Amino acid sequence: FEPRSFFLYGLWLTLCISVISQSIGTTIGVACALGTQSRFRIIRALVALYTWFERGTPLLVQIVFIYTALAAVGIFRFDDIHLGFVVIPGNIQAGIVALSLNEGAYMTEIVRAGILSVDHGQTEAAKSLGMTYFKLMRRIILPQAARVIIPPLGNEFNAMLKNTTLLSVIGVPEMMQVTETQVSATFR
Repeated sequence: FEPRSFFLYGLWLTLCISVISQSIGTTIGVACALGTQSRFRIIRALVALYTWFERGTPLLVQIVFIYTALAAVGIFRFDDIHLGFVVIPGNIQAGIVALSLNEGAYMTEIVRAGILSVDHGQTEAAKSLGMTYFKLMRRIILPQAARVIIPPLGNEFNAMLKNTTLLSVIGVPEMMQVTETQVSATFR
């Protein structure tokens, strides 16, 4: 078993896109989950609208919209980024943005459920000690919520690995597109 270089490149690109998108999506999810606990109605409404929209539209539509529609309307165009000897193409950037935004909506609900699973007495005890809200979340609530958040986070990462195949629509040469072009030509 000796995988060819194009298979390894497709596997590497799939893993990189998945890890980056999952990390950004988890960060968005934590921020939005904290927003759902806000005392300001407008913040809760914006988070609910974001979650509803991202979870309610197909991921393929979101990917195509972010890559083509934003550029066509003139709002934003993903140009290649040159970082020394590394070039990050615009289609990969658009794919990461689309996957991250979609993942952020799902992670919002997962983190929110984790926060709500922590006993309310923990919050009262921390407030009685004079902790600020962010210190309370960082030191008490989120570490206890992690036991509820970690298992679905693993499931979401598995789904993220599969969802990267949708990026082939915008020309990202990840694992599915590499195997399609190479294997279908040789039938091996």
